Amino acid sequence: MSYPFRVVIPARYQSTRLPGKPLIELAGKPMVQRVVEQALQSSAMQTIVATDDVRIEQCLKALNYDCILTSTDHRSGSDRIEEVTQVLSLKPEDVVVNVQGDEPLIPPRVIDQVASLLFEKEACAVATLYESITDGGDFSNPNVVKVVVSEERDALYFSRAPIPWDRDGFAETIPNHLASSGKRHIGIYAYRVSALREFVKLPPSVLEKTESLEQLRFLSNGYSIAIAEAEEKVPGGVDTPADATYVEELLISKGKSK
Repeated sequence: MSYPFRVVIPARYQSTRLPGKPLIELAGKPMVQRVVEQALQSSAMQTIVATDDVRIEQCLKALNYDCILTSTDHRSGSDRIEEVTQVLSLKPEDVVVNVQGDEPLIPPRVIDQVASLLFEKEACAVATLYESITDGGDFSNPNVVKVVVSEERDALYFSRAPIPWDRDGFAETIPNHLASSGKRHIGIYAYRVSALREFVKLPPSVLEKTESLEQLRFLSNGYSIAIAEAEEKVPGGVDTPADATYVEELLISKGKSK
């Protein structure tokens, strides 16, 4: 079943590790264009890029893609997306999906999945996805965000630490077969507009600041986050020049260089 939702792609120009990241070329196309192309293959009724830089806006408008120039003062992509909901005069019950601007390989299927999950779990304010961890190194890596999930498919906690911790199994090391009990959080979100508008008014929570994970602000303030295993593997995003090289090689191998 298809549900009505919009995709908003936050694309900030500045990046410490990769300046001008949205406009770097990946196999002949700016990265932000590739993200939009993936989103347009989903069931979204509209795909919009929210950016803080006129260069990104000009690039996208030349391609006839929807783009809204937002404030340069936003602390996060969530704040940028919330401004778009105001510009578009969206209703509180409307749903938007946050697709990160550095995910040029995001499968359209998981965009539809996260939106559908939020519609199916009406008590939840937010929905997101995870995939199983298969490597002990990933499980212990603080750059890989882990999530613990309830039997009702709600997120219980997100952490950079290896959770859940197998007290006996991890006594000396983290074997791959036990690390598979861990779940890697995938940074795609579906929001109800009402919840997003409330969220941006809340101060960062203690847990959020401790872990440097924005989604903990929702949990700290009593919001429920629906979560499910991604129906398709989600490749990593582009944060470094090495990531860009890797993704470009994948695109070329898949024949998507044009």
